[in-house]
Amino acid sequence: MKYIADASLFIIRKRLEGDIVTVPSVVEELREEAARTMMELMNVRVEPPLKSFKEEVRSKAGITRDSEELSGTDIDILAKALEYSVREETILVTDDFAIQNTAIQLGIRVMPAGQRKIKDILLWEKQCTGCKRRFPEGDICPVCGSPLKKVRKKKIRTG
Repeated sequence: MKYIADASLFIIRKRLEGDIVTVPSVVEELREEAARTMMELMNVRVEPPLKSFKEEVRSKAGITRDSEELSGTDIDILAKALEYSVREETILVTDDFAIQNTAIQLGIRVMPAGQRKIKDILLWEKQCTGCKRRFPEGDICPVCGSPLKKVRKKKIRTG
């Protein structure tokens, strides 16, 4: 089994049997010596994500509107998981709900490191805090000029 690991796997020190891969930006996030040691003990391979897969992840995250929640590291780990999932059975290990939401919609299997797995896929949109109109994106309402906030557009059951 191939696992693509987010920082949460090493921070909570969960052990997995199989090949484990992560990305350089995850390694940079590991501040605690214990987390870095755990990563070394697990013989984790560190590989940069391919640009084409990062673009595919950004595109999907734009559709789900998770793009506002995903950091550069999140995009990297999703891209690496997507890259591996097209050629072999792969599981992305993460506790981040926005990463899980995007991964599931990309067809990537996910497993939480210590938290629970998301139950529903969420699609987001923006709602005006003033006039309550809804828009696909933006920060300011084009109608009344009030700020827009992120709200759930649709919930899809995963299982």
